[in-house]
Amino acid sequence: MLTVDFDTLNLQEGHYILDAGCGGGRHSFECISRGAHVWSMDMDMESVRKTRYTLAYMKEKGQAHKSGRYLVQIGDALQLPFRDNTFDRVICAEVMEHVDDDYRACSELARVVKPGGVVAITVPTFITEIAYDVLTYEYFTSPGGHVRKYIPRKLASIMDSNGLDVYAVDFKHSFHTIYWIIRCVVGLHLNNHPVSKGYHSFLVKTMDSRLMEKVENFFDNFFPKSIILYAVKR
Repeated sequence: MLTVDFDTLNLQEGHYILDAGCGGGRHSFECISRGAHVWSMDMDMESVRKTRYTLAYMKEKGQAHKSGRYLVQIGDALQLPFRDNTFDRVICAEVMEHVDDDYRACSELARVVKPGGVVAITVPTFITEIAYDVLTYEYFTSPGGHVRKYIPRKLASIMDSNGLDVYAVDFKHSFHTIYWIIRCVVGLHLNNHPVSKGYHSFLVKTMDSRLMEKVENFFDNFFPKSIILYAVKR
């Protein structure tokens, strides 16, 4: 499940990519399948292990582009362990809403991307975050959870202040909006509730359906889970 559109990102073979806050590695997998050299970074050791295992498996089984390379490591988005102007593209998906200092995080993303390079930042939409907050107190009080709600204009302003010019905006994952509404209603702490498990199974089954992809794209115009801002470094 990709949040960033790689055609809008204009990813090319041989590009150096940073996947900052890679989580389970979904965007890193797409990078290496397209022949990019990807650095996957996260603060969570379990996520780093899973990402590294899958990337190694893809290379072993020939599921990755032959020229693609990878490195997976622990790292902090507020203090990226890379030199200035290192990467052609930077992806930061569903991270900014978790960090204490989002301006500093954005500054670090802008620092490590090359002039003319592209940064793609994705965050939850303001409307869905409001809905989840109304439905349950757990959503914004769970450890490691979200610490702010984003109005797109505010995020775009932070990016602009750090030398990043937004050139495209997109919306994704309306089906996942419904999933999190269900989770909020039944209780976020109830991971195995039959209703949320049933809907999760539906999501997994529809991931490879072109028809359901078109249906979700239609509903993304009304209640998307995520907003994506693409910006080029001045």
